[in-house]
Amino acid sequence: MQPISTLTSRTVVLPFTNIDTDQIIPARFLTTTTRLGLGEKLFADWRYDAAGTPRADFVLNRPESRGCEILVAGRNFGCGSSREHAVWALRDHGFRAVISTEIADIFRRNAQKNGVVPVVLDAAAHARLLAQPGARVVVDLEAKTVALPDGTTAAFPIEPFARYCLLEGKDELSFLASQDAAITAYERRIGG
Repeated sequence: MQPISTLTSRTVVLPFTNIDTDQIIPARFLTTTTRLGLGEKLFADWRYDAAGTPRADFVLNRPESRGCEILVAGRNFGCGSSREHAVWALRDHGFRAVISTEIADIFRRNAQKNGVVPVVLDAAAHARLLAQPGARVVVDLEAKTVALPDGTTAAFPIEPFARYCLLEGKDELSFLASQDAAITAYERRIGG
């Protein structure tokens, strides 16, 4: 996992509410344990027609969406089942942050563990981003702010340990492994 301190990118806007994990990555694609290639399946039922042809009117199929690393979505993003594949698909497609006014708890935790910053903004700041698809914004994980296109910033909450892991580019297991010497010393001290 790559460390994230600041992320500057244009945005892709999906203004729909209640985007669930089955819409993010349909269940028929959950047969793999590898993350590679899942980006092509991201939003598959919206992105492709029944023959597998890309729908020209879907935002991810438009040229202006290429290279964007920040997804701005409607309220209650990532609801539904706890499938980690949803985050894997977003990450494999190139997204490093998701911005909404509400992100489902399990999705948020999966995002943090997989190098995607879940950003929950207040309704006013979020509305400004929804109204400006393709806007260039800066997610500053150090400061816990998003620099909006109009020059203002909006703060967002993030759990301190999750923030630390994202800044360091570690998941929980790699953090624990990095503490091996301290754990061993503690065990020796207590006679373990």
